[in-house]
Parts: sequence; C-alpha cells; structure tokens
Amino acid sequence: MFTHPEIWSFASAWYQLLDIHAPLECFRPLLTDDVQLVFPEATVTGFDGYAEWYNKVVNIFFDEVHTLKVADIESVDDDECTVHVVVNWQASVWDPPAATSTRLMMDADQTWRIRRLDDRLVVVQYVVNGMTYMPGSCKL
Repeated sequence: MFTHPEIWSFASAWYQLLDIHAPLECFRPLLTDDVQLVFPEATVTGFDGYAEWYNKVVNIFFDEVHTLKVADIESVDDDECTVHVVVNWQASVWDPPAATSTRLMMDADQTWRIRRLDDRLVVVQYVVNGMTYMPGSCKL
C-alpha cells in the first residue's frame, strides 16, 4: 500500500536534495540498480548513468528551487506505483562569458514509477513528459 503523504514526502525530499546539490551518494538509496531516467537532454540507466547526468547538471544550474505542485498516485501494481508529478523548477544559468546569469522558470510534468524495497521507497523509472515555461524564462 502506498499513501499520498509518503509519496509527497519522498518526492519533496528528492527535490530538496537537488536544490542543495547534495553529494551524489545521497541519491543511491533512492534508486533501483536498473533505474531508468528520461530527461529532455538524455536518457540514462543505473546509478552510473544518473551520476554522469547529475555531475553535469550541478555544474550548469545554481540557485535552484524545486516546488512540488502535484504528486498523485495514478495506479498501484503490487509493490510498485505510478505517480504523476508536477514540479515548478527555477534555476539560474550562466553562459560564459556573459556578464549576467539568466533564470529558468518552468513547470515540469513527470511520471515516476516507485517501488517499495524493504521499508523504503525507490525510483524505478523517472520520465520528464514535458515542460511549460513561465513568462520571462530562458529556455533549456
């Protein structure tokens, strides 16, 4: 059984780690060994694939703020559930040698598959379905 509060808490904790550019190892217990993550710029699998992606993006984006808007359980199948996630993501980007940074502001629509493994939740699949840019946002 999955509950909305535990899914919300799990997703919120995930985004908090992204916001603070947490050490990569903080993500290992949150991912299955064969996790698949589909981002607009890349599809990666496993922790090594995630690590490669993560190490790139933490060197591109800063002053990040993720605000969870939706984390709704869409379906449950034994020890897994499918969750519709919408997060407002804002981040600054500096493109050298520009004199100033630009701001990225969007809602990212996502689908997550989450599994209960022992007594914890882990991401099996993470797919960014699309993004809706806010007025004044730069583009990826």
